[in-house]
Amino acid sequence: MKIRIPVVLLLTAVLCTPAAHALKLGDLNVDKLKEVKGKLKPLKEPSEADEIEIGKGVAANLLGAAPPVNDPQLQAYVNRVGQWVAMHTERPDLPWHFAVLDTDGVNAFATPGGYVFITRGMLLRMRDEAELAGVLAHEASHVVEKHALKTMRKGTLAGLAGDALSNYAEKKGKEEFTKIVSASTEIYARGLDKEDEYAADRAGVVIATRAGYDPYGLPSVLQTLASINPKDDAVALMFKTHPDSGKRLELVSNAMEGRLDKFIENPRVESRFSSIIKSHIASYKPDVSRQGK
Repeated sequence: MKIRIPVVLLLTAVLCTPAAHALKLGDLNVDKLKEVKGKLKPLKEPSEADEIEIGKGVAANLLGAAPPVNDPQLQAYVNRVGQWVAMHTERPDLPWHFAVLDTDGVNAFATPGGYVFITRGMLLRMRDEAELAGVLAHEASHVVEKHALKTMRKGTLAGLAGDALSNYAEKKGKEEFTKIVSASTEIYARGLDKEDEYAADRAGVVIATRAGYDPYGLPSVLQTLASINPKDDAVALMFKTHPDSGKRLELVSNAMEGRLDKFIENPRVESRFSSIIKSHIASYKPDVSRQGK
C-alpha cells in the first residue's frame, strides 16, 4: 500500500463554556487567592513509562471480563492493521498492542499507553479494512491525546484518582497504582467526555487517511451504528458510553466536507478483509467455559 502524503489536521472548534453562575469582583480577595495559589503543589504528570504501566494494568482488568478471541490469524491481521495505523499517529513509538475481544457486544476502546481493543461483535458488523482502520485510528487518537488520563483529573473521578495519579508519578506506590487502575477501569463503564469522542472522530479520520485508507471508513461505521436498534443488547454498553452515533456522524461529516475529497479514491480493501472474516467465522469456536460468567 502506498503511503499518502499526510493531510492537514481538520479544524477543531474552540468551545467557550459559560460560567455556572456570575461572580461579583468584590466577592474575590485577589491577594488571598494569589497567596493560596503560590502554596499549591503542582500536580506531577505521569511519565510515558508510567502511562504505559497504568494502561497495562487497566488492560489486564478489561481482559478479565472479556478474553481475546482464540483465532491467531484474526488477531495477527488486526494487529497488522493497527500497527500500520499507529505508525501514522503523533506517537508511533509507543508499544502499541491491538486485540479482538471474544464478546458479541459492539464496542471498541483504548487504555493509556497504546492498548487498543475491538470486540468481535463490532468487527463482524464491518464491511472492509478501511472501516477497521477508521475505528482503530479513532481509538489510537484517544491514546495519543491521553483522554483517559485527562478524564481522571476532572469531573467525578478527580477526587478518586487525581491525587493518586500525581502521587504515583512521584512515588510509584502500589496503593496509588491500584486506585488509578480502578478509576481508569471505571471510565470504561461511564465513557469519556463527549467532546473527546468528537475530537477522536475528527482525528481518527485524518490518521486513517494518512495511512492510505479511504477517509470515509469511520463515518461508514458510524452510519452502521446509527442504524442499530438502541434496544439491541449488543449495543447497550456502546450507547451508554458514547455519544449518539447519528450526532457523531453529522459532526464528523461536516468537519470533513470539502477537505478530504481528493482522498476518496484511497482503497477500502474489501477482499482481504472479507477473506479474513470468512475464515474466522468458519473456524470460530466460542469459549463455552466462560458463558454465563
